[in-house]
Amino acid sequence: MTRLVPEPGFGTLLIRSGAEAGMVGGLADWFAVTALFRRPLGLPIPHTAIIPNNKDRIGRTIGRFIERNFLTTDVLLPKLREMHVGARFAAWLAAPSTAPLVAHSITAMLPYLIHSLRSPDLGEFLQRILSDQFRQADFAPMIGRGLRVLTGSQEANILFERVSELASGWLEKNRDQIDKLVADRSRWWIPKAIDRRIAAAIVNGITELLNGLSRPESEVSSRFREALTSAIDEMINSAEQREKINEGMRRLLAHPETQDWVRSVWNEICQATLDDLARPSSRLRVALEKPVSIVAEALGADAAMQRHIDEVVEDLSDSVIAWRSEIGSFFAEVVRNWDTRTLSDRLELVVGSDLQYIRMNGTIVGACAGCLIFMVTWLLG
Repeated sequence: MTRLVPEPGFGTLLIRSGAEAGMVGGLADWFAVTALFRRPLGLPIPHTAIIPNNKDRIGRTIGRFIERNFLTTDVLLPKLREMHVGARFAAWLAAPSTAPLVAHSITAMLPYLIHSLRSPDLGEFLQRILSDQFRQADFAPMIGRGLRVLTGSQEANILFERVSELASGWLEKNRDQIDKLVADRSRWWIPKAIDRRIAAAIVNGITELLNGLSRPESEVSSRFREALTSAIDEMINSAEQREKINEGMRRLLAHPETQDWVRSVWNEICQATLDDLARPSSRLRVALEKPVSIVAEALGADAAMQRHIDEVVEDLSDSVIAWRSEIGSFFAEVVRNWDTRTLSDRLELVVGSDLQYIRMNGTIVGACAGCLIFMVTWLLG
């Protein structure tokens, strides 16, 4: 428009110089910004479409940048120590909403897990693997150590007492049957009264023995425990006894009825769990909330365990740092596999608003520079 003025003055010429320089600056910045993502106007101008042409190098640069500036001991470990992961985890776990959230997450996942485990193919696979393991397993030491722990605890006294009571009660209820058994095996010439006394003596002797087993301090109980201890030691240390026990366990586990029973129990447990999880007020979900709350309370009061969690996280970070080259290569691989047009569009979308400011700034700076040059020229002329 300033070209239409017949005799332009200082102001008109100043505006004209600013407009011309601003247009040049705007076009220059438009060209520079556009050259990052594509060829301006589609022309094959050298050193344009910088990002598409250097996609692989950009990916490698990003991977090395992450590897060298983030996945290092000097950067990662101090940041983790500042975070106090153990204390934060304890606080999160103690929040009122956490226990229901954890219980819901676990119970939401369980149906999928149970259906997967009930798959016939998976069942045959597990049965094949477990059968191989059972054929090689040494059951005798496990059984022996279990019996040793049981007999050495106070619960064994309760067990012996209960078994003795049941056995004594059974003998008392079946005295007539025992009398008949003794009479059937007695000589014809022995009087019936003698047979009954023999049967009574047998029952009373066994009852007295059982009563002695129920008292931990009795001599009968001590002898029984010594014999049981000796049998357990032989079970663990004798190769012959171990082989007999292992062979018996293998036959038991390989028996079709045993396998059918185990399968039936497993299916009943799975179905009962699924039925419970299908109810709005699932007992399993409620039961899971309690241990989460107990762990949260204990962890919140245990600074040593919180420090241990911090140490575990640091150990895990060391493992991540050890894989930093692979992680950097992973980022480079992802960028390299991106479509060139997609990469350009994504980057332009992310920084698009800032690029508009660059173009506007170029126009404004160019206009100001044009005005300044005109004024200097005017004053010197």
